[in-house]
Amino acid sequence: MPSGKQATLIVWFVGMSVLIALTLWYGADHVGAAMVSAGWATAAVVVARVAAVAIAGGGWWLLFPGQRPSVWLCVGLRFVREGANALLPLAQIGGDFIGARCLALRGVRGALAAASVIVDVLMQATSQLAFAIIGLILLVAMGGNELVVWPLAVGISLALPALGGFLLVQGELGRRLVKKALSMFAGGREWLVFGAIDELFAQLDALYSNRIGLIRSVTWHLVGWFVGAIEVFVVINAMGYPLDFGDAVIIESLLHAVRGASFAIPGALGAQEGGLIVLCAIFGIPPEAALALSLVKRIPDLVIGVPGLLAWQAMEGWHFHTRRAADNQNEQA
Repeated sequence: MPSGKQATLIVWFVGMSVLIALTLWYGADHVGAAMVSAGWATAAVVVARVAAVAIAGGGWWLLFPGQRPSVWLCVGLRFVREGANALLPLAQIGGDFIGARCLALRGVRGALAAASVIVDVLMQATSQLAFAIIGLILLVAMGGNELVVWPLAVGISLALPALGGFLLVQGELGRRLVKKALSMFAGGREWLVFGAIDELFAQLDALYSNRIGLIRSVTWHLVGWFVGAIEVFVVINAMGYPLDFGDAVIIESLLHAVRGASFAIPGALGAQEGGLIVLCAIFGIPPEAALALSLVKRIPDLVIGVPGLLAWQAMEGWHFHTRRAADNQNEQA
């Protein structure tokens, strides 16, 4: 049986194969021509993505009660999280673990850094679900195809208990389950492991008790999703297919529902492309244009993601260097 890392690489390879196959099936030349026709819209997509990621960083920062880390630190590390999720062969939450580590490297207590990311992922998922529901309502109001509406409605309804379960395991039940699982492996270090678990859950309790912060964070994330709809709006119109912003919201919101369902696929490779083909078809947009839209939406992944990953490596390198220097000083003393 393949390990977790091997399984992720296999899924990444399958997703990439689907992306390539779809492009070849609908004609790489047609897809390329559609991308070229987007022209200036590509730059607008990058700007919109930068704004959306920055807003998400603000939503993360709002969660901290009392003394907070710098808002610029949270925004900057949100770009690191985004880059890792988009470019590394990890599940789409792998970058969030990297973000928590980077926050700890910048002086935030490890338990608080981890807890803040866990809560932020839930707030982001909650706002994403609300965004998807808005998109589904708009699609039903315009008389959307039932073959599309019903599967999406079922998928969104299944997300509700999933979010509830994620919240449940962060409470006392989750604490007991984690301790029971770890007690079989901790051995003589049991008290150390349980102390770290208790601190993590205490930080989770503190974050969830900040109700105003939770509401502000969800609202901020929801604004970010609407900013993301600008990407669809400008690219489709630039390619010559009239589309109003409400229709762009439908496509973007339901696309995120598809991406959420395919969270285990790195970068949602293949899933994003297939979802856009189906969603764009509702508005008479041909498959080659939908594929071009998907590829244009992946350009910010590189423009934003590469600097984010370089920043992460720089932080890791600096941490390693300072720790090694401290160890050498201790040895000399």
